[in-house]
Amino acid sequence: MLLCCAVRAASSQQLNLTRGEATVLVEPYAPNIVRVSLSLRREDALAAPGYGISAKPLADGWSAEKGQSGDVLRSSRVVVTVAPEGGKWVPTGTQTDIAKFFNGSTPGVGLSIKTPEGVSLLQMHGWQMSVPNHKDGNADVLYDRRPTDPPFFQVGATFVSPQDEHYYGLGQNQEGYLDRRGHVVRCAHDYNAPSGQSVCVPFVVTNKGYGIVWDNPSATTVAFGFNNSTRWTSDVGQRVSFFVIAGKTYEEIYAGYRALTGETPMLPKSAYGYIQCKQRYTSQDELIAVAKGYRDRKYPIDDLVIDWFHYTKMGEMDMDPAKWPDPVGMNKQLHGMNFHTMISVWPRFVPEDRYYATVLKNDWFEKLADGSPTNGLPYDRAGSDIDTTNPEAAKWYWSIVKENYVSKGFDAFWADETEPDLPPNGSYFHVGPGTQFFNVYPLFHTRAFYNGFRKDLETRALILARDSYLGAQHNGTIFWSSDISGNWDTLKRQIPTGINFVASGMPYWSTDIGGWQYLPGSHKPDRPPLLDPSDARENIGHYDDYPELYVRWFEYGAFQPNFRSHGSRPQNEVWSYGKQAEPILVKYLRLRYQLMPYLYSLAHLAHENGAPFMRGLFMDFGDDPKVVDIGDEYMFGPALLVAPVTEQGVTSRQVYLPKGVDWYNYWTNERLHGGQTITVDAPIDVIPLFVKAGSILPLGEPVESTNETQRVATLRVYPGADADFDLYRDDGITYNYEKGQFELTHLHWAEAARKLSRSGAAMPVVSEKDLVEVVGSKR
Repeated sequence: MLLCCAVRAASSQQLNLTRGEATVLVEPYAPNIVRVSLSLRREDALAAPGYGISAKPLADGWSAEKGQSGDVLRSSRVVVTVAPEGGKWVPTGTQTDIAKFFNGSTPGVGLSIKTPEGVSLLQMHGWQMSVPNHKDGNADVLYDRRPTDPPFFQVGATFVSPQDEHYYGLGQNQEGYLDRRGHVVRCAHDYNAPSGQSVCVPFVVTNKGYGIVWDNPSATTVAFGFNNSTRWTSDVGQRVSFFVIAGKTYEEIYAGYRALTGETPMLPKSAYGYIQCKQRYTSQDELIAVAKGYRDRKYPIDDLVIDWFHYTKMGEMDMDPAKWPDPVGMNKQLHGMNFHTMISVWPRFVPEDRYYATVLKNDWFEKLADGSPTNGLPYDRAGSDIDTTNPEAAKWYWSIVKENYVSKGFDAFWADETEPDLPPNGSYFHVGPGTQFFNVYPLFHTRAFYNGFRKDLETRALILARDSYLGAQHNGTIFWSSDISGNWDTLKRQIPTGINFVASGMPYWSTDIGGWQYLPGSHKPDRPPLLDPSDARENIGHYDDYPELYVRWFEYGAFQPNFRSHGSRPQNEVWSYGKQAEPILVKYLRLRYQLMPYLYSLAHLAHENGAPFMRGLFMDFGDDPKVVDIGDEYMFGPALLVAPVTEQGVTSRQVYLPKGVDWYNYWTNERLHGGQTITVDAPIDVIPLFVKAGSILPLGEPVESTNETQRVATLRVYPGADADFDLYRDDGITYNYEKGQFELTHLHWAEAARKLSRSGAAMPVVSEKDLVEVVGSKR
């Protein structure tokens, strides 16, 4: 039996069946959500779902029946049919000879999920539960199991894949494509993945009206659409378990994911502003100088980040007094300047630090079979990872974070290295073998911080992590694409990478703007650089097109859910890349804050329905077959289409405008018909940006921090259809919004009457006289 699960009692509104040696459980969680569990071990088939699933079965509106087609579980939204047990297969001819030597691991189970109208959603035509063996080349996994652990099986299922089915999500894969169809994806946290770190969130949405949550935390391989099938195979398990969420819209699918795994809380409002980081600010004086640099220039910014090596030893949880003499006073000063501060906290401890002995004594380390802490010797000397899957270790870990960092005034935490840093296969967690529970660590580790915030603080949690898993969106966490390189190829691949990651039910994602890795000593551009690099030589060396790259990346970053610059350049502030680059970077800083009323309202929508607001075009324009694999454009909320420039030296790019609506060029207000590919001017200071006709875009007055009260300066209407928008406001700091302490102003544009109306809460505005701007109309 899975260690995370308990066997549940049978209900008349579920299917609890036997097919040969297999037990099949089908249980409902909502009228449009059903779970399927199969195993050769009955107790495992009937056990509760695994980690990350917080919902309980809910059978309201469901009925079970038996018919000629098999056993049926039915609701108003979904019909699940498990085919009757067939007669024993009798091989003939050559089949008889083959059967003497080769056979499958499981009895056949026919299972189909349809709508009541008969539309097929998902059809399973095979499943696997096999003992690891030398034929399959996976026998070595048995060395990762202790005698007291449940038996290891390789488990999987195969589903029919129509030729026009497309797949999105499954976490982070940085190989540069959008549609997963025709690709084999390894769903596992892997810092060393060749294209950039991979992150496993085993949730996929499709264009066929459903999403699937694969309920297995071990490393999993998914082959999408080969031989008209999609096959999921997990390295270790004791059953096959998955959820199917039916949805007439993607919003409905994400609402189902939210119901299963938890809502996405509102972040502190500062998290939607600009976050300044680098590898690394080495002293209190340096950080204060950066803060003053922004405020003296009156550039908008909210967060400053202190990266690693601020401590005297890994795991010491201190700040080197020679470089950080007064952290409390520093944070007080920065707070007075309207900054928020984040600090990196690693989960690792070296034997020489003050906490190692405590963690060792309490058996709180990720460990080997003999009980000794896992380490990375001889090459990695940063100690061992604390096992926060142990609830006592998690509580203690937060307590020392609180004692050492919260007490000094830090507002947010960078929970770095949450793979964990020492890969757990062959090691053991409190919850079980690391090979079986390979992907769960970031869920538990970010939860340790989030639970601590909710218990001890009134302010909202903000946690930065590089890894995720089912349910981690509930932990006040923002994610990023790890330690990527600073080059044009990497920038280009970030766009489909981000679209798929947020499609996995994780609305908050960003990149290290400019890339994290150290720059090469020199780099020859493909074309003449669009920006003069000569006054940035001390920062970029002879990477002549790097200021251009950084500007293009920054323009893209302004339209990511979180807007954070990071990297290993000597300086990383907006004035660090030359006099030609600086005004362009400031332009996008100010635009980000001008869009804050719109952006913060999108955050509230994500909280309410679980859907991302950085969206692949496939989500909003599913009737347009041309968008199924467009990975270099995306929607940012319902209004804005963003098309980043990712090629060096170019000043235009092609943009596809989805059919069915008209579009406005944000910069020129030119109105264009959808359903066409156009060539758009994109000089170095312009990211191609379009607004869907029938949109209301609320724009705020200039501010330098989200701490300032920002009034709405303009309600910009892009006519062409009726439009609605809910403008959301709260205190931006606490969880009082959960008690109903927020304001919504409903905005409605009536196209026929050419009139904008407001209802609900009063909206703070700069001036009623100049508030409404209808694009294309003379004022």
